[in-house]
Amino acid sequence: MATSGAAIAPGVSFRASAAEKTSIPIVVFSKVYQTLKLTYEEAAALTTEAGLDGVDCPVRPAGEVLPERATEDLPRYVEALRKHDLQMPLVTTAITDPSSPHTETVLVAAKKAGARFYRFGFFDRKGDVPLAKQLSEIKVKLKDLAALNNKIGIGGMLQNHSPSGHTYIGGDLTELYELVKDFDPAQIGVAFDIGHAVVVHGEGWREHFEKLKSHLKVAYVKDVKREGRWVRFGQGELGRTGYFRLLKQMNYNEPISLHIEFDWIDKGKTATRIALVDALKHSLKILKQWLAEN
Repeated sequence: MATSGAAIAPGVSFRASAAEKTSIPIVVFSKVYQTLKLTYEEAAALTTEAGLDGVDCPVRPAGEVLPERATEDLPRYVEALRKHDLQMPLVTTAITDPSSPHTETVLVAAKKAGARFYRFGFFDRKGDVPLAKQLSEIKVKLKDLAALNNKIGIGGMLQNHSPSGHTYIGGDLTELYELVKDFDPAQIGVAFDIGHAVVVHGEGWREHFEKLKSHLKVAYVKDVKREGRWVRFGQGELGRTGYFRLLKQMNYNEPISLHIEFDWIDKGKTATRIALVDALKHSLKILKQWLAEN
């Protein structure tokens, strides 16, 4: 839990004008806030200044909110957000099994905080175990999690993630479809990450998306170049994929989780609040252009 942090710089808060607003809530994956060690009040103020609608909060080991502190700290964070008319529609967890540490505590606290979705942790591929066996074992865990989700009234999501030091099951969208296809999307859905999909499948991501879109709950957005390099919004391939046109055709109106994975600190310089606000404002502006143009 962050208990101290960078002082809030003076200045007039920035919020998007009515003409700039979109009906789709755009929240930031607030892992990026941890670099500045912001308090919840500071995080809420920064989110407001950047023009965002809220946060996708990491509730996991070393996250903004620690799992063992979820009952105490999530209400504090949400109270700070609500003072700025902000929301926390989803959280990101390390949960992969009902027996994962603090699972029910985290989910109950997230539901009370207003979150409708949470992202699972990742399942690492085991090179010495047949893939079919691994998928079957994961689906057993998902079945138990689906029952728990139904009991609590919250939806769980699997994210597709390209290899990044690990080879995650589900990064290949064929595997992701196999994992979720037999579940009610209200209990087990997909946090579709178009950036990772482009890295893994190139132009082939579209045919996989068509199979998965019935389970789409939250769109994760970050700009990327095909070789797997995260770049500032507008410098990569995302705006040319046609993805946002597909979302519009689906009448998608669930949250978009905006991820800052590029070097917003500018090649190792000291991280500052001003630099982060600028990066968020620019990313949000480009994202809204993509949503408007498609």
